[in-house]
Amino acid sequence: MTEPSPQLSSPRSERVRQVAALGRRAARERSGTFLVEGPQAVRELLLHAAADAVALYLSEAAGARYADLVRHAQDAGVPIWSCTEAVLVAMADTGTPQGVLAVARRVDVPLEVALDALGEDGFAVVLTHVRDPGNAGTVLRGADAFGAGAVLVSAASVDLYNPKVVRSTAGSLFHLPVSLGTPVDDLLGACRARGVRLLAADGSGTTLLPDADLSGRHAWVMGNEAWGLPGEVLERCDQTVAIPIRRAESLNLAMAATVCLHASAAARSATA
Repeated sequence: MTEPSPQLSSPRSERVRQVAALGRRAARERSGTFLVEGPQAVRELLLHAAADAVALYLSEAAGARYADLVRHAQDAGVPIWSCTEAVLVAMADTGTPQGVLAVARRVDVPLEVALDALGEDGFAVVLTHVRDPGNAGTVLRGADAFGAGAVLVSAASVDLYNPKVVRSTAGSLFHLPVSLGTPVDDLLGACRARGVRLLAADGSGTTLLPDADLSGRHAWVMGNEAWGLPGEVLERCDQTVAIPIRRAESLNLAMAATVCLHASAAARSATA
């Protein structure tokens, strides 16, 4: 059991500055740690990846309100720091923190480990050059919701440990294997080498989603928010699939990925 440390009261203390620095990518990469903000995300960290939790920081009021977080941290031996509201504001990425944040070690896994998680009939989502934090986090949340085996994020995509991405995953970051930083060509090649069919989600597709074969191991390949999937990526995919749309001009990346992931999950339910 871990007892709370003395209260952090100075926003200028070295510890507070180190935590606040994790809002910057360089500091995250240097330390191998990142910020987890809000009771929901912190709860999922402590329940599913407690071994990667470095420290828990919370206000006195939040400690009383979220006693389960304190208990989970104590059970896992995670250091607990009581903080003033001013200290939490100084450390958090959000302007109005919810009284709870944690520091965690990176939780991503090597690409081969993520592909192993697909088993014999799993599906994944591949993010190629995705730059918007909200989109990336929402795709990961959708992948978790519909039972995807893994999320594969290419090099040159947004940093998944950006605080905005972490918040938008709502804790799903700690639920399924995530691989980061592999160049797109190598990522697609690794999928092919493991027998994972590549389905490009793109409006140019001649196969509509309801007609797509979603059996077996496959990965949805999603493109950049602004320019989609380039021709060379489309050529490397086994099939290009379009989502039928009745009136709207298009769906944004996160919405399209969610629709595709739901279809993969539904295909499995139909054959169960």
